Amino acid sequence: MQEVFQSINGIFSFITPLSDFLWDFPTNFEWYANIPLLGNFSFAIILLLGSGIFFSFRLGFVQVRGFKKGLKIMTEKRTIDTGISPLAAFLLSSAMRVGPGNILGVTGAIAVGGPGAVFWMWISAFFGMAIAYMEAVLAQIFKEKKDDEFVGGLPFYGRKLIGNKGFVGVFLSLLYILYALCCLPAQGFNVVSSVGRMAEIATGSTIATDSAFYYIVGIITMVLTVIIAFGGIKKVSKWTDRMVPVMAVLYILTVLVLIVLNIGTVPYFFKAVFGGAFRPEAVFGGLFGTVLAQGVKRGLMSNEAGQGTITMSAAAADAKHPCEQGLLSAIGVFLDTMIICTLSGFVVVMAHCWDGPNAEAWAAMDKLPKFTESLAVLTPGTSFNAVVTFVITLCFCLFAYTCLLGMISFSEIAANRIRKDKGFINGVRIVGLIVAAFGILCNIAGLELGNLWAFSDLGNILIVFFNVPIVYVGAKYVLRAAKHYDKNDGTPFTSDAIGRDDCQYWDEKAKNEK
Repeated sequence: MQEVFQSINGIFSFITPLSDFLWDFPTNFEWYANIPLLGNFSFAIILLLGSGIFFSFRLGFVQVRGFKKGLKIMTEKRTIDTGISPLAAFLLSSAMRVGPGNILGVTGAIAVGGPGAVFWMWISAFFGMAIAYMEAVLAQIFKEKKDDEFVGGLPFYGRKLIGNKGFVGVFLSLLYILYALCCLPAQGFNVVSSVGRMAEIATGSTIATDSAFYYIVGIITMVLTVIIAFGGIKKVSKWTDRMVPVMAVLYILTVLVLIVLNIGTVPYFFKAVFGGAFRPEAVFGGLFGTVLAQGVKRGLMSNEAGQGTITMSAAAADAKHPCEQGLLSAIGVFLDTMIICTLSGFVVVMAHCWDGPNAEAWAAMDKLPKFTESLAVLTPGTSFNAVVTFVITLCFCLFAYTCLLGMISFSEIAANRIRKDKGFINGVRIVGLIVAAFGILCNIAGLELGNLWAFSDLGNILIVFFNVPIVYVGAKYVLRAAKHYDKNDGTPFTSDAIGRDDCQYWDEKAKNEK
């Protein structure tokens, strides 16, 4: 068995250097790296952060002026006939955004760039909210109705904006499906490994990864996933409606308790974050090395603004106007980074492991052990540490499982751009389940296939390079939709509002409401 896994790992050995090259380009060329200031920033960083700043200004900082309105939309009670509610879509997108990266990404970022990285995460997330708004509005404008559901997202708006060519939609669908398939093994691995860790905490004993326990957990995980995934987007959203609030509230409350218990170190947190961010070497090291290279590159800064990978959930909502879901998507980035990632930052920075006497040993640990070690420092010599570690591990497990469900579900939506028959959609679901099961088997075998995981890095950067230019192509339609929404004169949103004639769902909706 191990020989098979190692062979697969070897086959994909070329992926890591290719992914690193694309993420670092052109800083990996000496002539560019030697340019003062600019040489610290890769094209990916400039594209993502620069686009966020540009769209923020063009939209009049909608992430600020529309925040209250977004919260109001989120709490409205609505009768939904087709698709899912805006709140359900928000929770479904949060199932993908709030993932293991909310713990591992922040830990890795601080380990590489110091506490100042947290500040640059805030900055990138603030401007990223504008990109998330753009993507979600495009997803809503060009969504399509399929039976009692809506399908849409990057493959759909990409096709409409690039000459309405069928091959464009198929290519973008395949690109997303490939991205999801590359990420699914890690999520399956994380779910089973975290369940095993919880069992060890509860029993006080070590459980071998190749024991019957792990096989049973793996089987239960796959059976539950089959039941949920084959129920379609509505069934998936029902589960994420339950799991996302539980895992978010549990995590937030647990970390808040730790902050209260260590209240004296809170001033140090802010001093370390702001002090680290504004040292010249930290500005560039934090912005480049940790916020995006250690966040988005590793698939761990999970707000995913700019990737188009959350747009499937935005399209699934039965919104009254496309801009409604744009506001909720912006709030999703806020929840993910400004709240949950910040709380993770509190744990790591306040524990001082990153710069304490054992910093060298801490730096050598994997990301999750780094975080649990920080938890132990904040609850020293107490039985409460076991409780805290168990709860945080449970949250980590739910983070990973909701990501697993989201990726399979979003792959299904993307597949609708290729073919909508049931057999093909079920085939995509089955492939996703098999790949997730492969990650579980890796855990049982005691292996982490780093070269295969690097596929997700490659998928991330490729999607960014295709999605962001497409968003620019559709920017004028989003701006026109935003103008129509802000006008709020009672006229229904139709193709005419944005100067097109192919927003079939919205045109039909307006016709039926007359």
